[in-house]
Amino acid sequence: MRVFLAHTPEMRANYYGARALAELRKVADVTLHEGAETLSGAALAAAAAGCQAIVADRATPGTAATFDQSPDLLAFLRVAVDVSTIDIAAASRHGVLVTQATPGFVDSVAELAIGMMVDLARGVSGYAAAFHAGRVPEPRMGRQLAGRTLGLIGYGRIARRVAEIAVALRMRVLANDPYATIADPGVESVPMDRLLAEADVVMPLAVANDATRHVVDAAALAAMRRGVLLVNLSRGQLVDEAALAAALDSGQVAAAAMDVGMAPDQWPHPALAARPNVIATPHIGGLTPDAAEHQAMDTVRQVAALAAGRVPDGTMNLDRAHRLARLGINAAGAG
Repeated sequence: MRVFLAHTPEMRANYYGARALAELRKVADVTLHEGAETLSGAALAAAAAGCQAIVADRATPGTAATFDQSPDLLAFLRVAVDVSTIDIAAASRHGVLVTQATPGFVDSVAELAIGMMVDLARGVSGYAAAFHAGRVPEPRMGRQLAGRTLGLIGYGRIARRVAEIAVALRMRVLANDPYATIADPGVESVPMDRLLAEADVVMPLAVANDATRHVVDAAALAAMRRGVLLVNLSRGQLVDEAALAAALDSGQVAAAAMDVGMAPDQWPHPALAARPNVIATPHIGGLTPDAAEHQAMDTVRQVAALAAGRVPDGTMNLDRAHRLARLGINAAGAG
């Protein structure tokens, strides 16, 4: 089975790794993308010509143009949970299977969330920047997190891990998620208005969809305690960036930390990231060897299953993937 690994060399080093690549080569004939630019559309189709599968990082979209011009393609495997940039309908029209990886980044993202919260509370980044610049930092009163209230908007895997750590820090934890059962020790399920009114730190960790777009908007920010801290490691679309900028200007939000935003590849917006009361990182919540290898190995197992004539895990459109018949897989029957 021929596979095209669509990661640029930089993305491959960070998000696939030598061990996963070696394992992938044991089950498939692998062609690497050696260019510095992310491929998409017809360019991706041309680079992957003759390959039965494309293994794609989160930055490589699966567009209709790619599926329209890839007659040999059987599967498009995303090395991430997020498949929002894959045109699954277009893939399905051509009978191409789409898969996703499992969320192996829970601990990595949760740890960064806690670190950002501590940084905002104690001004660590500011002190470090002053020392690095050869300046004498001015000591300022910080905030102790023990006894403070953390408000979690959304209560999925990452939020649960954050809550567990926050409880260990002796924080009071409030959570709001109409779709989740919230019964973990030390975590109280509350209505959104109460969470916003009582939290000292607000952390949106909900799934990004139409219902959660701008869940943190001007009205939500105004309903928070004055001087609140905001930490976003979910998706940029959960926060109205213009409203957040205004709240930072007014002091309604004392400081914010973010690993995501509406800039390309879900980076924080440069104008927000440059503010002195903002800590920003370039979407590196899952950038640890443990997290990256977990998702890369998911795709190795998916390719191995396809090569062996089996349905892989993580399928998104199995009932429409009729090209799998070329591998002896009855997709309709398997579903």
